[in-house]
Amino acid sequence: MVIPTYNEVENLEWIVGRLRAAQPGVDVMVVDDNSPDGTGKLADRMADADAAISVVHRTEKAGLGAAYLNGFDVALKAGYDVIGEMDADGSHQPEQLHLLLDALRTADLVIGSRYVPGGSVVNWPLQRLALSRGGNLYVRLLLGIKVKDATAGFRLFRRSTLETIDLGSVLSTGYVFQTDLAYRTVTRGLTVAEVPIEFIERERGDSKMSGQVASESLKLITRWGLSERRARLRRGRNRP
Repeated sequence: MVIPTYNEVENLEWIVGRLRAAQPGVDVMVVDDNSPDGTGKLADRMADADAAISVVHRTEKAGLGAAYLNGFDVALKAGYDVIGEMDADGSHQPEQLHLLLDALRTADLVIGSRYVPGGSVVNWPLQRLALSRGGNLYVRLLLGIKVKDATAGFRLFRRSTLETIDLGSVLSTGYVFQTDLAYRTVTRGLTVAEVPIEFIERERGDSKMSGQVASESLKLITRWGLSERRARLRRGRNRP
């Protein structure tokens, strides 16, 4: 599991400990964006004590997507056949990872979804929940995909999926990265499965999501959607 971090010293040991207890056979890769609070140093100490934990140190905070791309590249080169994502803040519960692992038997990408039947969100204000649900509806309508929670960050990819969607051409570095990879997976004819999870708002530390981040994500999604619609019109006109 790839876990990106920036100033998560209050949460890292707690969440990785839960993950190692819930799934002892799963290796953990912490990708730290040079956290000034000492998260990277804590991750190094954890790696020294547990061979299943590794650390990738980045030189700057360059966005969630950039951290994941770095981690995916390292994991692919190391030969892993299954590569996952999860947050360091406790919003994704390691005890539910088995649900994603089970679903991966018949899917190319599995998403732990808040918005399929059985999924839920705990301790979010109504405004943020409405923004998230509305954003996902916008994604479905504009991009024409059926994924209910395209912005979710609790995921498992097959190695073949990451190779097929061409990570080298991914330019999104922020939170829209999640939508980008889901969209790429669907449009390449691969299978996406969503399993219900309980998403819990962080109790410690500060969220990295902001209004500006959400706005930038919507702008990119709009650009992709309009580009896709233009492509569909061109294909329609070229049909005999």
